[in-house]
Amino acid sequence: MSQPTSPATVQAPPPAEAQHHPIRLYLVVWIWLFILSACSYLVDYFQLVGLLRWSLILLFMALKAGLIIAVFMHMAWERLALSYAILLPPLVLLVFVGIMILEADYTLLSRMTFFSAGS
Repeated sequence: MSQPTSPATVQAPPPAEAQHHPIRLYLVVWIWLFILSACSYLVDYFQLVGLLRWSLILLFMALKAGLIIAVFMHMAWERLALSYAILLPPLVLLVFVGIMILEADYTLLSRMTFFSAGS
């Protein structure tokens, strides 16, 4: 037979302790941010031009933003649904920007073809 439990015998769950991350993690991220910033400045120092310049600058910017979001905003330890709520809209916007770039190229090509055909 099971014995009834009285409120005095029910054990309360231990209090939730705050999760602490090692200081080494933050130092490593700071070092990586410094390295990526130095690489970003080296792009200007070596006077790279054109598509290579902007691709490298945007790459370093995205990597630094990802590190900051993941570690300092604690997104690496959040639930997946919250991560999707934060990360998915900018990714969708990037897809739409890519579609607009393709559409702009098509529009420019069709206008150049149409307007140059008459002369």
